[in-house]
Amino acid sequence: MKRLILLTCILTSMNVPAQKMVDLPFDSEPNVNWPTAEKEYYSDIWETKVVTNVAIPRLEVFEADQPNGTSVIVAPGGGLYGLSIESEGRDVAKWLNKKGITAFVLKYRLVPTGIDGIQEISDESVNNPAKIGERVTPVLPLSISDGLSAITYVRTNATEMNLDPNKIGFMGFSAGGAVTMGVTFNYNAANKPNFIVPVYPWMTVLGDYSVPEDAPPMLVICASDDPLGLAMPSTDLYSTWLTNGKITGMHMYSKGGHGFGMKTQNLASDDWISQFYQWALTEGFTVAANK
Repeated sequence: MKRLILLTCILTSMNVPAQKMVDLPFDSEPNVNWPTAEKEYYSDIWETKVVTNVAIPRLEVFEADQPNGTSVIVAPGGGLYGLSIESEGRDVAKWLNKKGITAFVLKYRLVPTGIDGIQEISDESVNNPAKIGERVTPVLPLSISDGLSAITYVRTNATEMNLDPNKIGFMGFSAGGAVTMGVTFNYNAANKPNFIVPVYPWMTVLGDYSVPEDAPPMLVICASDDPLGLAMPSTDLYSTWLTNGKITGMHMYSKGGHGFGMKTQNLASDDWISQFYQWALTEGFTVAANK
């Protein structure tokens, strides 16, 4: 009887996919230290689950039941002080899985904070905005490096995960959008994304930039009423790709605000991820899911 119960437990557990976590290789930075441990918690300020104090970059792997070869690395936003891990991470990954797309939620290195990094960036945005820039400056290159490492990992392990090494996308939200574009401006042949999706990207933190000669196709997502003023830089990004003759598209919604991710606001912007999927189908980066 005990053996039967044990066998039943084993078979049951086999039907429940375990969440795979992958530590990414990284070079330490002696001038950046994290005295507070990584923490995942619900933020009352942002009204969503967040992660802060990431010191070791990791990928959360979301494998599709019927992988079609396409993969997307998802970089949540949070001003580099935190990660909006659900709405701009795991919920995105689960939606993509339903379309046969394997997703990897990237926990890139963040600004070292106290126990509530969201409270800190909220206070500083009101009382001392310049301090945010000071704290972000030494960390952003580390975050971008983590993004490049993520692409290397996926491409190196593509065969065993039934993925196409030439169909690896990178999607990032807000600060994750800055990581997305930082990756795009710093890749080499081994860690180049095949397509990119900056969603309300924080472009000003990157400074001046130029379009790579072999720039990947890009789809920009944003809302005109973004309260952080990210609409115009997003439009400029799209225009720069277009002017240089690169494949690009854009969905600029009249309303949506900032940080909408997978939240339901009963606005046209709620459908952005479906628009991304249609774009990926059009450009041949994925195939239609079996119904």
